[in-house]
Amino acid sequence: MDFLEGIAVKETLELPQLQEPDRVGGKVRVNGAVHVIRDMGNIAFLILRKRDGLLQCVYEEGVTAFDLSRLKEAATVEVCGTLLRNEKAPGGIEVHLTDITILSQPMDPMPIPVAKWKMSASLETRLSLRPICLRNIRERAKFKVQEGVVRGFREFLQEQGFTEIHSPKLASKGAEGGANIFKLDYFHRPAVLAQSPQFYKQMMVGVFDRVFEVGPVFRAEKHNTKRHLNEYTSLDFEMGYIDSFRDVMAMETGALKRILQILERDYAKELDLLQAKLPSADRIPVVRFDEAKRLASAKYNRPIRNPYDLEPEEETLIGRYFKEEYGADFVFVTHYPSKKRPFYAMDDPEDPRFTLSFDCLLGGMEITTGGQRIHDPQMLVDKIAKRGMTTEGMQSYLSAFSHGMPPHGGLGIGLERLTMKILNLDDIRETTLFPRDMSRLDP
Repeated sequence: MDFLEGIAVKETLELPQLQEPDRVGGKVRVNGAVHVIRDMGNIAFLILRKRDGLLQCVYEEGVTAFDLSRLKEAATVEVCGTLLRNEKAPGGIEVHLTDITILSQPMDPMPIPVAKWKMSASLETRLSLRPICLRNIRERAKFKVQEGVVRGFREFLQEQGFTEIHSPKLASKGAEGGANIFKLDYFHRPAVLAQSPQFYKQMMVGVFDRVFEVGPVFRAEKHNTKRHLNEYTSLDFEMGYIDSFRDVMAMETGALKRILQILERDYAKELDLLQAKLPSADRIPVVRFDEAKRLASAKYNRPIRNPYDLEPEEETLIGRYFKEEYGADFVFVTHYPSKKRPFYAMDDPEDPRFTLSFDCLLGGMEITTGGQRIHDPQMLVDKIAKRGMTTEGMQSYLSAFSHGMPPHGGLGIGLERLTMKILNLDDIRETTLFPRDMSRLDP
């Protein structure tokens, strides 16, 4: 009888192991993908792509027991050789090869040169060839940074007593209302793809007090812009027993600070590859919605055209204002008009035309929407009725409130948009692994 008791110990080494000082001068075994071959005649430089970066290997005719003409770019190999220092090589090390074993050979030539420092192909071409183009180390670095964003979010909230949940993405009713819902047939019953985990987050506040989720959300919006997607990843949390919606903003500030600390500490290599300078979340200014519009209008001589929402240009100007006046990269804009917020948003008791809600802007673009929710069941039912909505499909949601819910609030952060702004990129699809927009369902 065969038993397994844990991970298998391999002879092949990874880049962090190769960086150990006592490895230099010794024999090593490494596997990887052939990133590029630079044939200089009797000597060739074979660059392997590893999960942690690139490794330079030196092929010498008559020394390496292998016919280099057999090797193709994108082949996967296992190599043996002597590890030596070379400050000009990636990571300051290289392997002088004694043997190469081919693990797999590509069937077709590469459609695009992924070994280039910066890919010159258009974004549309890169997206169509996404699985190949992400082999470029700068392209894939964006998603290592994105990994760090999720790590920071998850680690911080778990330390603050939040429980991670996983809500369904098939539902009978949208959480946000409106027409931007993907409808589908669910065993001959109407269903929708979830616009957000909002209902489930709120219901679970009555169970765990504090919950968070990282998962996909779907919006059937007919946008074709550089900031919108029809499927994106949302970083959501909901917290109970709050004193005000400022508690939610304070929690987000803590999460953002942790995210940036982790990126600075553990993803410096990727940030350097992308030439990205991290923003600061040490002190985030807070300004009312109407005051933010007034300040931007006055300083930049732009008339206020829509008193109920922020236009993208206004967001840009508000971000610019707080950067110029206070050196702030982030800004919280609070008290959005009630008519522009979902039914569950708590109205300001001092002026019910506005809500106890907020957006967080980074670099002049909204990355977060959140606020305090209505927790009183009668108030919730009254607001639904006032808006002429039906409660069909919301019975379980409303039942949670009728059986008691604490004061609570929460938010949702768009992962791809946050990553885009942290890296100062121009198009959200650059930080989306496989984008889904109005024209793209492949790959």
